[in-house]
Amino acid sequence: MSVDELNNQEKIWQVVASIPAGCVASYGQVAAMAGLARAARLVGRTLKNLPKDTNLPWYRVVNGQGEISLPKASPVYYIQKQQLEAEGVAFNPNGKINLKKFGWQP
Repeated sequence: MSVDELNNQEKIWQVVASIPAGCVASYGQVAAMAGLARAARLVGRTLKNLPKDTNLPWYRVVNGQGEISLPKASPVYYIQKQQLEAEGVAFNPNGKINLKKFGWQP
């Protein structure tokens, strides 16, 4: 991995670590705040490759429509949903989060 890639990962981790409990941010928002405009997919790849025992609140990152991007039948989908609900984030019946209410506004 190059130095630039490591620096980009660190920037993404710092932004994700800053998302407060009870709030969510989109992949694109995290990328923009990390100074990596238009790199939402890089954010997704970076979070996907976190160690299993990470303390980084990866579950606070959702897609731009306010949905969990993981397959709905997967165990990790339920983990993310449960973590968010435990922090007070509500989902509508279609599985979406109201970004106006729960979206992080730093």
